[in-house]
Amino acid sequence: MSQLLGSYLPIVIFVGVALLIGCALLVSPFLIAFKAPDDEKLSAYECGFDAFDDSRIKFDVRFYLVSILFIIFDLEVAFLFPWAATFGTISWYAFWSMMVFLGVLTVGFVYEWKKGALEWD
Repeated sequence: MSQLLGSYLPIVIFVGVALLIGCALLVSPFLIAFKAPDDEKLSAYECGFDAFDDSRIKFDVRFYLVSILFIIFDLEVAFLFPWAATFGTISWYAFWSMMVFLGVLTVGFVYEWKKGALEWD
């Protein structure tokens, strides 16, 4: 039984050191940071200019459209990496499944392009 518990000792030490380092990194800025806030540092700042209105204003719908398109194509890349990493060992079914997936995304991209969703004017 003690041999079984002894085999977990490196894991316990690793977790302990990780917790110690994590807590030290969380606490040390509060202890050693320079504390001299001024009005310029505490002012609101967004997108290269000062805030000009209430934070609950409505954004242009194109902002949401571009962000959704970014998420869609970002997920495409996220699915493409593991597929490309195992490309030499995949079956024909996996190959054609990815081709269908890329085809659907390409059709969607062309549709959005034709509709002018990528234009910001």
